Amino acid sequence: MFLQNLYARTKEAFLTADPDLKIELTRQTVSRWNAGELEWQEGDAPEFLQQPGQLDKPEIVAPAEVNERKMSKEEGRAALIHALAHIELTAVNLALDSVHRYRHMPKAFYADWMQCAAEEANHFVALRGRLREMGYDYGSFKAHGELWSMAIDTADDMLERMGIVHRALEARALDVVPKAIQRFDQLGDNKMVDILSMIGNEEIGHVCSGTRWYHYQCQQRHLEPNQTFIDLLWKYMKGPLKGPLNYEARLKAGFSAEEMKMIEMMKQGQ
Repeated sequence: MFLQNLYARTKEAFLTADPDLKIELTRQTVSRWNAGELEWQEGDAPEFLQQPGQLDKPEIVAPAEVNERKMSKEEGRAALIHALAHIELTAVNLALDSVHRYRHMPKAFYADWMQCAAEEANHFVALRGRLREMGYDYGSFKAHGELWSMAIDTADDMLERMGIVHRALEARALDVVPKAIQRFDQLGDNKMVDILSMIGNEEIGHVCSGTRWYHYQCQQRHLEPNQTFIDLLWKYMKGPLKGPLNYEARLKAGFSAEEMKMIEMMKQGQ
């Protein structure tokens, strides 16, 4: 049986601009990967792709220029859902890029990020569906590109990509999603409660994957992971993580109690 190539497939999906087609190609790639139909031990050398395919909308602006997200107004709630949808589509691109970019890794690495791509695709589809129910769509509001910008800044070093993009930025969802669930629950939006509950549960696994391969890189380089993570926060975030932190979720996602203590000490300037 002729095997298609995993890296060619993820590159194609990554460079596809239309979100619907990107999601379709991603799901096809994941399905074929799970069926053992994709070659992963060989392939063309990776192209270090700088930008995923994207349409003219949403307009990408500086964080200070995004639409207001006041929960008291339906338009504000839609703007918040749109921001979440943009993050999830960016996360699909992140997973595709990690598979295409980082070669000669154990098979489990590609399995982790293929699963992540599939779940992030589901998150985007669910959020976009809710937007459409409200009379909006993906592209109705502005979006910022901070997450992807950091992905490019860390792309040349897999340890830094795993540490900062997944354990610092993506892990922020572990802290904020429970609060968002409470707010939508208070508004009686059961659909968003269900969607955010799914996202919150599965993001633990995604951060756990980031942690797993961050630790793998630390082990390969004989680096102590806890202090290395603190050093990365100073290098890229210029300071401690924003709080309050969801200790329970972060421990499930692979943060150690000692590491959490070091993060708190960092916040206290020690």
